Amino acid sequence: MTGDPAGLPKLRLSHPSGGRAEVYLHGAHVTSWVPAGGSEALFLSRAATFAQGTAIRGGVPVIFPQFAALGPLPKHGVARTQPWERVDDGDRPGAVRLRLRDSAETHAVWPHAFVAELAVEVGDDWLSIELTIRNTGDAAFEFTAALHTYLRVGDVRRASIEGLHGLRYRAGKEERVDEDRSLIVNGEVDRVYLNTPPDLVVHDPQNARDFLLRARGFADTVVWNPWAAATAALPDMEDDEYLEMICVEAAQVGAPVRLDAGASWTGSQRIRVQPA
Repeated sequence: MTGDPAGLPKLRLSHPSGGRAEVYLHGAHVTSWVPAGGSEALFLSRAATFAQGTAIRGGVPVIFPQFAALGPLPKHGVARTQPWERVDDGDRPGAVRLRLRDSAETHAVWPHAFVAELAVEVGDDWLSIELTIRNTGDAAFEFTAALHTYLRVGDVRRASIEGLHGLRYRAGKEERVDEDRSLIVNGEVDRVYLNTPPDLVVHDPQNARDFLLRARGFADTVVWNPWAAATAALPDMEDDEYLEMICVEAAQVGAPVRLDAGASWTGSQRIRVQPA
């Protein structure tokens, strides 16, 4: 385990092939993933803030128990700004399991007993992230969640996403159907695609690579890029960085998960990089 200048502990994962990743205990936040023989696959803002109580801009934030501002809680819930603990024995250098338990701080905004676990594993050309939520209280609760994955692309104006054609999506208060054969981002996009297929492809021609995304347990997919005007209003993102990223997030937003006392839920996303 290492640390950064802000004093936040960080774990380095490595695979014998050369694939590697970095994970902060702060928010159980994956901030870097480099496939074997390749280049950085996750976007992390050069202006990202690393501090207690603050979300990190980029990587893979863990969203729980509320997605965005769709409810009474702070935006994107509490998990991404809480300190998590390592619970595996450290015998696998390419994998880690982290845990977050409810606390007085989480009860202040969400009065439920829970345990969240995040399992992260890196391989030669793939990254796997699995989120499990257990209800440890005596009453049912509901939540929404996401793995808010920021993919790094060479130029988002040249990138495209396949697998969303014909699907319903929400954009603000409107609901529409995607009629494009592939999604090309040429302006601000903030969509929640409902009941999406498990497999999607993101083409990154500038870097001559494709991202193959496979989700399990999550019913929906969020696609987000703030574009120029919204990026300029973000204090933790430089003005031109929207060109370097696209968020394609495994999510459970359209229908909240209801967990009875003692029950658990698991959702995962596995990303593979291959030459275009």
